[in-house]
Amino acid sequence: MSDVDEDEVFHGDSEGEGQSEDIQEEETSEQDQIETCPLTQDIIVQGLSLLCRTGNGLAHAFVKLDLKERHLSDIVLLSSLVHLRFLDISSNYLTDLSPLAALTQLLWLKGDSNRLQRFKGQPLDQFTYLQWLSLAVNRLCDMEGLGGPSLETLNLIGNGIQRVFGLEYHRLTNLVTLELRGNRLETTDGIYLPNLRRLYLAQNKIKRLEGLEKLERLTILHLRDNQLETLDGISPSMKSLQYLNVRGNLVSSQQALQSLMGVMHTLRALVLAENPLSETEDYRLFVLAQLPFLERLDKESVSSEERSEAQERFREFQDSPEQEDH
Repeated sequence: MSDVDEDEVFHGDSEGEGQSEDIQEEETSEQDQIETCPLTQDIIVQGLSLLCRTGNGLAHAFVKLDLKERHLSDIVLLSSLVHLRFLDISSNYLTDLSPLAALTQLLWLKGDSNRLQRFKGQPLDQFTYLQWLSLAVNRLCDMEGLGGPSLETLNLIGNGIQRVFGLEYHRLTNLVTLELRGNRLETTDGIYLPNLRRLYLAQNKIKRLEGLEKLERLTILHLRDNQLETLDGISPSMKSLQYLNVRGNLVSSQQALQSLMGVMHTLRALVLAENPLSETEDYRLFVLAQLPFLERLDKESVSSEERSEAQERFREFQDSPEQEDH
């Protein structure tokens, strides 16, 4: 497949499903009564690694800290570790990241499986150099106040986000990968990120594709296991789209393929399995006739012979008396 890394493409089906299962298990097993532990200097020392020269080049400091699964509810002591660049605080009981405000050198932050409820009031927009952020499996319900001038990858899998609203678009101009699988979205409206390349929206409740015309650089759109009945909203302005996965939706009509005509020249892989449409007679031949530039359909490669047969069968179908009657 041209210009699309297959490992990256299939990532949406393999890792995504596994992580969603983990999310459900974590939510099921969470206990109301928890025992938290205070953060101590000893715990910090145990987690520090990667000695590097500081920004001014005059000293050395540890720049990586691992605090995952420490039963922490307070990280105030971290405010003095201003040289940190890589921080893992996942699997704790944190509700507030404000103690990290002084850590302006952060490049990488993982805060999965905590108890964050909102972005507003958090110091994320102060991290001028932060490129990678993961806050999967928290309690976020919206994205208001989220920004990051250098942020390239954002993972919000398994929260309770119902709509994309309030993003600081002018401070997310470098974002290229957005993970929103396993949330509660009903529409794609609000994702106005002009440089976005990869968008993962599987396992939501999406019924409408809206606002996608702004995503002119998007190459991968993953919408598996939603509630789409049509593909209306796939816009001709999405002139970079190469991979589209709508597996496990409610698409039933061949007419839905008309929505893909505007991206037919760039689209190289399409996954329509587990839709009613995929159970219809001559489904594969019909799709390939409509989208002759596809290289993969439902994860199976398209041969030149199959493409030729599809074109021939489609012409026969168009010329048949039954079709004329319709």
